[in-house]
Amino acid sequence: MPVTRPAQRARAAADASRPLQKGQQTKAAIVDAALGLATQIGLEGLSIGALAEVMQMSKSGVFAHFGSREELQISVVREYHHRFEEEVFYPAMTAARGLPRLRAMFDNWMKRTSVEIDSGCIYISGAVEFDDRPGPVRDALASSVNTWLAAMQRAIEIAVAEGHLRADTDAGQMGFEIHALILALHYEARFLRSPESLRRALTAFEGIVARYSIGEHAPAPSSPRKATARKPRAAA
Repeated sequence: MPVTRPAQRARAAADASRPLQKGQQTKAAIVDAALGLATQIGLEGLSIGALAEVMQMSKSGVFAHFGSREELQISVVREYHHRFEEEVFYPAMTAARGLPRLRAMFDNWMKRTSVEIDSGCIYISGAVEFDDRPGPVRDALASSVNTWLAAMQRAIEIAVAEGHLRADTDAGQMGFEIHALILALHYEARFLRSPESLRRALTAFEGIVARYSIGEHAPAPSSPRKATARKPRAAA
């Protein structure tokens, strides 16, 4: 699975336990502030000047930590991906292999999505900004998204191997359908302000699972799981 390996995570945890040098602390604070801005105005809206103002630093002071606006954008993408893994992927790994783990991944994804209805999603806004613009920023975005989608597809394949999903399940197709739910949810909840979007996404997920499931693993069609994510803002 193309996600951070246990040994790498252990090293990262050890590194995190050590006190950060002042320069590292400052850079981490800048990336945090940049990520907050990017969720609101997009990666293209980031600038050294805007961050300097937010951080109450000189432009040269911010520039010294990154060297270019492009490197700043890539750092934001990497930080977003790190947080996504910590909130969505790794907690799901405590669930049982197979369909329970796939459900946990989707549930965690929905929880994060419900928050991003207000704040914005770097993966989605970044795709709009960089879909036709080759370069390192687009590469970093695409790599992050592909890493997550590959992990979800692998979870589907494991569910097949565990006998929870049909043997003829096309993991790529099922993953595509689940991903499509999240994209539709963002559009309807964030742009159209539909109050039913979260419930419909959960109902649609259960429909997908039902089509691919075997016997007792299929959900009851009349009783989809209750949405636990926060409802989107009502239309003005």
